[in-house]
Amino acid sequence: QARLLDYGGGLVQVGESLRLSCEATGVLGTINDMRWFRQAPGKQREIVASITSAGNTAYLDAVKGRFTISRDNAKNAVYLQMNSLKPEDTARYYCNADEYIHFRRTTYAAWGQGTQVTVNS
Repeated sequence: QARLLDYGGGLVQVGESLRLSCEATGVLGTINDMRWFRQAPGKQREIVASITSAGNTAYLDAVKGRFTISRDNAKNAVYLQMNSLKPEDTARYYCNADEYIHFRRTTYAAWGQGTQVTVNS
């Protein structure tokens, strides 16, 4: 099933921007919902943003108005534009996608390896 490659993280200063990207390869079925999670040291992984195949989005309250999730269905890709970054956004960010494989009638969850975002104050 699908494998996800996420990238685009880095070290930035407060108020700067980053754009994360995630591309799915080896897709056997249909990619449905796609999401970005993050996990800071010592904290639980939390969902940051999600987007359906129709383009409906949802955001963690802490990032509303600063982050924008988007996707390119033709490329099986999802993006996270992060603006006005804050030190509390520092975390490892993971891409996640649901792949429905029709002949198996099963949905599989795929994860990227994560990309580190560090925001210096």
